[in-house]
Amino acid sequence: HLDFAAIQDAHDMRLKIRDHKGLGGALRLDGHDMKLGQGGIREIEFFTQTRQLIAGGRDPSLRVRGTVEGLARLAEAGWITPEIATGLTDRYRRHREVEHRLQMINDAQTHDLPTSDEGFARLAAFMGADVSSFQTALTADLVQVRDWTEDFFAPDEADADVSGFGAETTARWPSYPALRSDRAAAIFERLRPEILTRLQEATRPDEALANFDRFLAGQPAGVQLFSLFEANPQLTQLIVDVCATAPALADHLARNAGVLDAVIGGTFFADWPGQTGLHDDLVSDLARATDYEAALDHARRWMKEWHFRVGVHHLRGLITAEEAGAQYADVAEAVVAALWPVVTEHFAQKHGAAPGRGAVVVAMGSLGARRLNAASDLDLIVIYDGQEVETSDGPRPLPTRVYYARLTQAMITALSAPMAEGRLYEVDMRLRPSGRQGPVATGLHSFETYQRDEAWTWEHLALTRARVVAGPDDVTTDIEAVRQAILRDKAAGAGVRADVQDMRDRLTAARPGAGGLDVKAGYGRLQDVDLGVQTLALLAGSDARGGTSQVAAGVAAGLISDAQGQDLNEALGLYWRVQAAMRLLHGDTGGAGDMSEGGRQMLWRETDATGIDALEQQLSDTAQAAGAIVDRVLRVTA
Repeated sequence: HLDFAAIQDAHDMRLKIRDHKGLGGALRLDGHDMKLGQGGIREIEFFTQTRQLIAGGRDPSLRVRGTVEGLARLAEAGWITPEIATGLTDRYRRHREVEHRLQMINDAQTHDLPTSDEGFARLAAFMGADVSSFQTALTADLVQVRDWTEDFFAPDEADADVSGFGAETTARWPSYPALRSDRAAAIFERLRPEILTRLQEATRPDEALANFDRFLAGQPAGVQLFSLFEANPQLTQLIVDVCATAPALADHLARNAGVLDAVIGGTFFADWPGQTGLHDDLVSDLARATDYEAALDHARRWMKEWHFRVGVHHLRGLITAEEAGAQYADVAEAVVAALWPVVTEHFAQKHGAAPGRGAVVVAMGSLGARRLNAASDLDLIVIYDGQEVETSDGPRPLPTRVYYARLTQAMITALSAPMAEGRLYEVDMRLRPSGRQGPVATGLHSFETYQRDEAWTWEHLALTRARVVAGPDDVTTDIEAVRQAILRDKAAGAGVRADVQDMRDRLTAARPGAGGLDVKAGYGRLQDVDLGVQTLALLAGSDARGGTSQVAAGVAAGLISDAQGQDLNEALGLYWRVQAAMRLLHGDTGGAGDMSEGGRQMLWRETDATGIDALEQQLSDTAQAAGAIVDRVLRVTA
């Protein structure tokens, strides 16, 4: 992590050195200690080394020994400006030169400047300068180093407090775990006025304060976190934005405050790296883990940082809901693809290499369609090809079927087990063949046979969005071939429309929908339209996975008109924007009654609505039109 508490530690050391050596008071050249005194060599070294301690855990390039090289690396990584790096390097070298000349003159290990005019004249001559210009230049160098380093090490004291705002809430703060240590309380006291001032400026200050209070109450310790805030004032505004707008994101932050490291790590606002870039980055991170448990914790920290980034970018309008959905999916796919070989290798240490050609992880549902929201779980299944090998070959061999079943359970545990860094994702495997009653891992031949001869229509609908996200390429190719062949065969299948309508009726009876901002359930809403769109893909024999591409397949097959396809796409887009915003803001798709003003503004921005009544009417009108199209797809009279 970014150890900003090291700043205070180093500052305390500086003060102790000054007290011990009697180096306090105003800066004077006579007898000044060039190594330990104000603006001296040690100040530059502490400045450099402390920055390396802060960031070197995340950036291996900073793990160098030399001060000059350290300054250069810090500038390259963006932790200090090139001007400060160059300025401190020049002064470090000049200070060292003065130190060496002093030691040559005195023939002793000394760092003290002369105390007499004669001594300064001799030193100045040795430095190739007259006394006056030498003393002027040296004083300027010492003052400049002192100013640069003092700004870094010694934070300004709080200059004002806010009058009475949130007095009842703030009175509880000293009892919170994060503020129980004297050191944490002292740092927070310097931050408190700025935090409260920013909270007061929110559209609904009391809501923002209440959310910040929950965030603060959830922190087990404060020194690291408050040091991070103190060294990076821009984080204060980010915290206020999150607390004033998105309680669910604030809760995520409360449980995972370490994600703030990523905000100042240099790439938080850089271009999106894509799924491949994410995967490569996580693989590199996992390779540095010392053991299996550490790798799982590495994955959790990594995922939470990227997940938080997507949420903040969506919250601030830097990306659209569609882009956020794709980015959440990129993160999840990178996690599954990077962890699968780690899990299989760890499992193989006990039970031997995977029998046959190995297994793949198949994403279903939203991940298969590459669109997740802030609160999505993962629908996964595992398919293997044992090639009729009976058992594994290892210290504790297992029958092939048992091997892959336990390997699948190990993967589920790796993804969903709570650890020191939390959990990655909830995993749902109900879309596997035979649902809850079937084995957790399915052989390739059994999978193909089941899909052809036994699967229900709803399972074929789910198959339209199946996508392999991890595992051997050859097995992946074979599974995709099976998927496409089955979808082609089912295109002319009798009873598809009737089966889907029966399923639709059951869903409506079980969950008729609440209307309002509940975009998921109900006639013509998201679940209903998804059924219709997947039915279009099935009837068209298309291998398309995403909603819009499945709609396009339906249009191309003549199952719906261009205008109807456009209406379905507009419905899917509106529902997604509302659902994505609600999941980010509140973690569910409930009503707007408890939504903060900032949350409402985000929702209006996402939907171009002018208010809650207008949005609810828009959703109702959209549902009626989309539901009627689904009726026609299923040949049911509206």
